[in-house]
Amino acid sequence: RALLAACPKAEAQLALTGDKSFLISPDDSAFLAYADTGGTLVAQGDPVGNSEAGRALIRRLRENADRTGRRVAFYAASEDYLTAYLDVGLSILKIGEVARIDLSHFTLDGPARKDFRYAKGRAQREGHGFDVIPAGDANHLLPELRRVSDAWLAQKQGEEKAFSLGAFSDDYIANFDIAMIRHTETGRIIAFANLWQGADRAEISADLMRYDPDGPSYAMDALFAELLLWSKEQAFAWFSLGGAPFSGLGDQRFTPFWNRMGNLLFEHGERFYNFEGLRAFKEKFDPVWSPQYLASTGGLAVPQVLYEINVLVSGGVKGLLRPGR
Repeated sequence: RALLAACPKAEAQLALTGDKSFLISPDDSAFLAYADTGGTLVAQGDPVGNSEAGRALIRRLRENADRTGRRVAFYAASEDYLTAYLDVGLSILKIGEVARIDLSHFTLDGPARKDFRYAKGRAQREGHGFDVIPAGDANHLLPELRRVSDAWLAQKQGEEKAFSLGAFSDDYIANFDIAMIRHTETGRIIAFANLWQGADRAEISADLMRYDPDGPSYAMDALFAELLLWSKEQAFAWFSLGGAPFSGLGDQRFTPFWNRMGNLLFEHGERFYNFEGLRAFKEKFDPVWSPQYLASTGGLAVPQVLYEINVLVSGGVKGLLRPGR
């Protein structure tokens, strides 16, 4: 928790999901969060903490995998440690891009954001207010938050995800500040999000963003608009919108085979996942895009690694076969 508190990257808070094991450096200056699928040791993102200690942990996880006859993978890795992954013999595959909003220049002005302005104004006119409740102070609201979350999941006909996504549990949610839209008279919550916050206000992101399907249709847009403006007021530098899988993979004439497969999924996978729509939504905020990678055992192992990561994120094979969020 001390290392997380000092980390500027909001997504590092995924370490608190409760479904990971940890490698910790001997001097406690860095850690690596990972899961064991039985066939692959899968790390979530880059090491957290001191970079030199983090590089040693990358090598250590590779050695642990080799010693036990497993593959190794670093999922949603950034550019920061690419040389370290290459140094231990891993192959690099670009798997998408992350969108981040420069809050110093952010406003709700412009035609692309008219829906958010409308939602914010209508919520206020109809008696709904925006609040951010500090971590630990929202315990009495957990039953109401769970009601909203359960109703949202039921509408999606999906199951909670895992590993690279947060899931609703009282223990997990209690770690974070909670942003919410609720009626000022009745107190009924119509939308909420738990907030990942990087050290020194370097970055902020919304993890679970859930709304009451029986509430007003503008609830999520109103929450998002208020949250972005609040984050700017609180002097956060960046707001991370998260990833757009399989986007930005480059010219198919020059990219590796698995990147070409990703491009194919992005362009023609709308029947199953709205990849293109997800990127189009994030483009409304004029974000800065940065690449995300999979660093893993290469060659013919790649499809098996991707499958096992998908099972991890889907919460098991049962989740993989059901529509998700």
